[in-house]
Amino acid sequence: MKSIGRPLILLIISIGVFIGCKNDKNTKSVIINQENEAKVKPTNVINIVTQAMEFQMVDTIPCGWNTFKYKNLSDEIHFVVFEKYPEGITIDSTRAQVFPVFDKGMDLINEGKNKEGFSAFNSLPAWFFNVEFTGGIGLVSPKETAVSTIKLDPGRYLIECYVKMKNGKFHSVMGMYKEIIVSNTPNDLLEPEATVGVSISSENGIEFKPGITSGKQIFKIAFKDQKVHEHFLGHDVHVVKLDESADLATLNNWMNWSAPTGLLGHGVDGVTFLGGTQEAPAGDTTYFTANLKPGNYALIAEVPDPLSKGMLKTFSVPSN
Repeated sequence: MKSIGRPLILLIISIGVFIGCKNDKNTKSVIINQENEAKVKPTNVINIVTQAMEFQMVDTIPCGWNTFKYKNLSDEIHFVVFEKYPEGITIDSTRAQVFPVFDKGMDLINEGKNKEGFSAFNSLPAWFFNVEFTGGIGLVSPKETAVSTIKLDPGRYLIECYVKMKNGKFHSVMGMYKEIIVSNTPNDLLEPEATVGVSISSENGIEFKPGITSGKQIFKIAFKDQKVHEHFLGHDVHVVKLDESADLATLNNWMNWSAPTGLLGHGVDGVTFLGGTQEAPAGDTTYFTANLKPGNYALIAEVPDPLSKGMLKTFSVPSN
């Protein structure tokens, strides 16, 4: 009963162009009743909390730039990806037309029957292929807090986490999804001022200048392009802290959800996930904040074999 998930949408469609809420080109505003609209107020930070397998947050938020502070109080790694519904589609549509299909397909894939599993997704409804991915919060280890800023158009969204349980089931099967309304009310939040510039592309991988220092850093992620990789996903950027025991080869393999041991919620020994950004369309910009202590780190994408694609880049933060 998986919710609208990135992997199989990207199997069939390319990612749509993401447009700001003040520019409604190719975008229709969502119709929201007056009661909900009146409750929406511009805000600097929107809090999201997970205690087990759920997202605790408000149901309606402003359009425009929004900063999300995600507290992972659970014992599993999680993330938050924002997926924009086509007009007229709701969570009820997903429960009735998508969950059963994903449940069947994922079971087959987890049994090693990849061909049969991916064939099952041919039963997905036509509207499913018009869902857009608009960023979100990267992987966050247990008891950690992450902050990300993304720009959202008005509409209905699903947020979800598809990190896997030990038995191979996605967290979304356990209830880690929630429908969110982005209203026509614009937020007054300005685009953040970055301290670290990062670009990601299929040609050059993750690129940034050396010399990242300790303390609060605001990473600006520029998506120069977007493509479907072997696991039917686009690329994104996550920041990880590497202890002495961390093995980069193990981390490299863990980032592939379609591998039997990939994206399991217990994580990788010696690696702490501190957040980041989910994938966004080519030309878009997202931001995330990390408080860095002296030590070793990496920026990494959730793609198969990110090291070979230039999407696993290590860096060291020196003592002041």
